[in-house]
Amino acid sequence: MRSLRFMLRFTGVVQLFFGVLFTFAPAAASTVFRLHPTAPSWVDWLFVMMGARFLGYGFGMFVAAHDPRANVAWINTMIVVQIADWLSTIGYLLAHDVSFSNVAPAAVLPVVFVGGLLLWHPRRLARLARLDRAIVAAAPA
Repeated sequence: MRSLRFMLRFTGVVQLFFGVLFTFAPAAASTVFRLHPTAPSWVDWLFVMMGARFLGYGFGMFVAAHDPRANVAWINTMIVVQIADWLSTIGYLLAHDVSFSNVAPAAVLPVVFVGGLLLWHPRRLARLARLDRAIVAAAPA
């Protein structure tokens, strides 16, 4: 459970970082990701809305880290969100609508988050523990 708690906190920190960046400094976010400087001003509105969701999920990861078994819904929804993020990122990369330098974190971090959250998922660990107990119980004395 220690590895899962670490992954949840790591994911939470990254989410909170991007949440603060996009919510409180949307123009700076455009610069960080080398997005077109003449983008319409409503793009900042989208960044703020996106940032609020980063903040919500960031806090949710810390809630889940406190008691992963009781907060599996936070873990599962983060997995789904990260898969959707990664698929859309790859789609926009393949269409040449964005470059890797624009979206590197969105191309790499979801793989890290999903991999860790699935590897140390509470239900998966519970199944493995049951299997271990069954093997031990069936072993000759």
